[in-house]
Amino acid sequence: MKMLTILGTALLTGTVVQPALAEGTVTIVAYSGLFQERYTKAVVEPFLAAHPDIKVEYFPLQGSAQMLGTLRAQKAAPQADVTIMDMSVAKTGTDEGLFDKIDEKVSGHVADLYPNARFENVAGVAVTFDNLVLLSNTEAVPTAPTTWSVLSDPAYEGKVGLLGAPDLVGVGLTVVLDHMNGGTDPIANIEKGIEAMKAIAPNVQTWEPKPEVYPAIANGQISLGVGWNARGQVNAETSNGRLAVSLPQEGTILQINTINLVKNRPGGDAAHTFVDYALSPEAQKAFTEAMYYAPTNTKAVIAPEAMERTVASSMDKTIPLDWVALASVRDKITNEWRRKVIPLSR
Repeated sequence: MKMLTILGTALLTGTVVQPALAEGTVTIVAYSGLFQERYTKAVVEPFLAAHPDIKVEYFPLQGSAQMLGTLRAQKAAPQADVTIMDMSVAKTGTDEGLFDKIDEKVSGHVADLYPNARFENVAGVAVTFDNLVLLSNTEAVPTAPTTWSVLSDPAYEGKVGLLGAPDLVGVGLTVVLDHMNGGTDPIANIEKGIEAMKAIAPNVQTWEPKPEVYPAIANGQISLGVGWNARGQVNAETSNGRLAVSLPQEGTILQINTINLVKNRPGGDAAHTFVDYALSPEAQKAFTEAMYYAPTNTKAVIAPEAMERTVASSMDKTIPLDWVALASVRDKITNEWRRKVIPLSR
């Protein structure tokens, strides 16, 4: 009777009794450039339409290492709520107490994620899958290369560009080169990969392509580069045929971006609401079809032509890698780069 009285009163006053909605502002720290553009249209804007009481502020940075530095600087008084960054950096952030755990209590969609989207010692969960690829300017390199060895070809002296360590492109390429030169455990010993990078370094024009490696190759500033498949596929579409993406015969690495909840975040429950949406089948579908990142939610139904251009179509070519363990040696690999690789570049 009491419940009926409440309902009747609500109807008489023209109001409807509903659960309280999350409200506030969610500040996201995530990748800049094309990622920001496509993620905003595919995920953030539909989220805002579905949750009009929540605002989203997007703070863009080029790489995960920069994101980690920003979060460290804000640890005493966080200004961010959610971050999207590569898994090895998220592991470091977890170890440093920067993140809260994302589980089924935060989002029911966590139960629908692929097994390799959840990690025992990482607070966040995977939000995208991607892979490392070789990039080339089609005028300078008419036939897309089929081997990573082309990066050390003397014919391309001063014509190669890629992000160096600690960025994951540099670290990931070193892992791939170590594997193709007979290395068996890059966590314990990556010296073969470092030696192979030393052979590439004299060809490198820049370790910091501006604004990114993809337009630098498309406009002919450099002829060859290394990047990520998702961004490469979109840039190939928009380059009028000047940029090619290839997966070398020696294989690639699976790259995992995680979504993370910042500890002591100012956004409160609104941040939970955003994470829940980002992991939903509809958000995963929209972003995969917009930018060719493979989805992490098993219930996302992706158009076949889009899925074919993601890492999902080449999983058999990915080199096994323990990303959690790699996080523990990332600083060591970066120091090896600084001592032995970068000094050999132009």
